[in-house]
Amino acid sequence: MKPLTAANKLGIYLPATPEEFRSGSITRADVDELQANPPEWLVELRRAGPFPRDVVARKLGISNSGIARAGVSDSLTAAEIEALLADPPDWLVSERANYAAVLEENKRIKAKAEERRAATNRPQKK
Repeated sequence: MKPLTAANKLGIYLPATPEEFRSGSITRADVDELQANPPEWLVELRRAGPFPRDVVARKLGISNSGIARAGVSDSLTAAEIEALLADPPDWLVSERANYAAVLEENKRIKAKAEERRAATNRPQKK
């Protein structure tokens, strides 16, 4: 697989990986081995970053779109994320509220769909 695909599977930011990881093809067995026995560089990347956009969004509690709307770069380190969480700017407070509302709405829609399915699957009274 391509290095980008392997980095996505490992949840790491590709430009922060060693050159030998970025320059070659990686097999599924290689990815499995990296997950089972991560080398020091992988442990450090997972601990301190920089993290890819989807991981940054998850750590901040917002969507990937929220990251883009805020104009945040593609990657942040753990220290940068902690600083944002410690003293959240207005855009982060707003995006977190927006994301929480979207999650609640999705939950409501799912529950309503489950109710409809349950009502449809009830045996008919004769």
